[in-house]
Amino acid sequence: MMLLTGGFKSLLPHVLRRIIRCNRLSNTSVMAEGYKQANVIILHKSLADDFEKFCHANDGPLPLLYRSQPGDWKCPSLSSDSDIRTDCQQYRKYEHGACTGSLKNLKEYSEQLKDMVTFYLGCSFSFEKAVQKAGIPIRNIEQKCNVSMYKTSVPCYSISMFHCNLVVTMRPIPESKLGAAVLATAELKEAHGAPIHIGDPGLLGIQDLSKPDYGDPVHLHPGDIPVFWACGVTGVEAIINCRTPLAFTHSCDCTFITDLENDNVRSLGGVPQVHCISQDPLHFSIVSAEAAQKIKTLETLIGIDPGERGVRHLQRQGELLRASLAMSHAGSVLLTTGFPTHFSHQPPEENDGPPGALAIAAMLQALEKQVAIVTDQRAMDLYKKIIEEAVQIGILKKSIPLLSYQRENANSALMFLCENGNPGRPRFDHLVAIERAGMAADGNYYNARKVNIKHLVDPIDELFLAAQTIPGITTTGVGDGGNELGMGKVKDAVKKHIKNGDVIACDVDADFTVVAGFSVPNAVSVARPDTEQPILQFGFFAGVSNWGGYAIACALHEEKLLKTLVKLGVRSGKTASLEMEVDGLPFYSTHSLMIEKLLQEAQQ
Repeated sequence: MMLLTGGFKSLLPHVLRRIIRCNRLSNTSVMAEGYKQANVIILHKSLADDFEKFCHANDGPLPLLYRSQPGDWKCPSLSSDSDIRTDCQQYRKYEHGACTGSLKNLKEYSEQLKDMVTFYLGCSFSFEKAVQKAGIPIRNIEQKCNVSMYKTSVPCYSISMFHCNLVVTMRPIPESKLGAAVLATAELKEAHGAPIHIGDPGLLGIQDLSKPDYGDPVHLHPGDIPVFWACGVTGVEAIINCRTPLAFTHSCDCTFITDLENDNVRSLGGVPQVHCISQDPLHFSIVSAEAAQKIKTLETLIGIDPGERGVRHLQRQGELLRASLAMSHAGSVLLTTGFPTHFSHQPPEENDGPPGALAIAAMLQALEKQVAIVTDQRAMDLYKKIIEEAVQIGILKKSIPLLSYQRENANSALMFLCENGNPGRPRFDHLVAIERAGMAADGNYYNARKVNIKHLVDPIDELFLAAQTIPGITTTGVGDGGNELGMGKVKDAVKKHIKNGDVIACDVDADFTVVAGFSVPNAVSVARPDTEQPILQFGFFAGVSNWGGYAIACALHEEKLLKTLVKLGVRSGKTASLEMEVDGLPFYSTHSLMIEKLLQEAQQ
């Protein structure tokens, strides 16, 4: 007869293991509060080295606690007295990738186990007590069931025969407790650390929360947000795909209980914050308080208005942070730039858009994200030369796709943004408009002097309007005059505070509007999120990067690129001068000094 598990929460691990050996516990998910639990993978010694490499390459879902020697059934660094053949309540047997049975113990396989190695991997059951101590409900415990586990569409790093997609656990967390949940788990690296996703499960490829691949359905209460942690069952998926002749694992709610206590050490990066970066689909992002403050400082710096144009009236606090976080989650980014304000010159472009677009493109390339630029058809040759020059002087690692957009029918924007026009398969996750001419309320495009330049502008605004209807695409607009694409979010302030604002104000919104008084795009590039770690390294805190040599190189390249633009006939926005200036402000005495300030702030 099974004993009720409730009375065993406070028992010491070695006592619980003895009870487990007698087959008198139903599961371990609510056992040994405050002690680390381990997922178990047992496979042939010939595969052990590659599997260890697989764990290290994917240490978010597979934090390695201990690797045994072949035939060693004990794990002295994890427990004082243990026998892996008996100390999990239930095991699974896999043959050639198929589960061929559940076992109460592995004693009958003792001979085979002499040539097998046991891996003990961190488990999220370990952090549940820490979460409860933070005053956060654990719904699966309340509902007396196992946690929900799901296969995702996120690929792990492959090593030799081992490959699979990430598996995650889901715990519903009240929205007001999201920050506390991140803080409670962030430093428990051996229990997967901080969540890897907060919000809509569809962004991980999970279609139905009521149908977990492992474990039990856990019901959300009103106000709960689904929060996902990397899961050690990822290792089981790797074993299945490896198709090894024989392997054993624990059953998903019957982990190995260690003698090690959890230790919750506060991150040196500061207290984490959680910010909503999208409502449809619902998506939250994590940032350290220190990094968030640094980005706010940068936002203040780029708000300086040396041209006294009234830019400070347009600013919305926190937009730079949210835009940076949203871009950090994107896998594919579409940039657009080009403001043909000088309609009587050839080319008519002003010079403060292209440098910023290329700086952001360089940042995205460094983060190994896909990036492309879309601009006006008439300006394709110009931008081709600019991109070639950027590669030659080292701003870009390689050339990037240069696209144009024309409206042919009502579905043109959808077809451009999505594969075969399917909103469920967007080609881009994030759109960024950088000093791009934006459509006014009357359908025309105006420069600052109220001159209609519509004949020089392709309707790229339609891509931003279409993106509002496509779940999974977010948008950022960067500008300094209110007539740029994406500034529709602040159009009332533009009309009130910017000269000619009642006519020129852009009417097209972006999810995030970054406003600044000088060479805006360079500031955005400096404020990029610190996402050097891809999603599969998990638990990262997005924030301001210390660029080091890379940042300084970008600042030096800015001067070279501006000289290239002068050579190509691209003029200053305000004065139409073919000099080293941007919007009438000299590069050396104004812009270069501000770039230096931004770099100093980012590197602190």
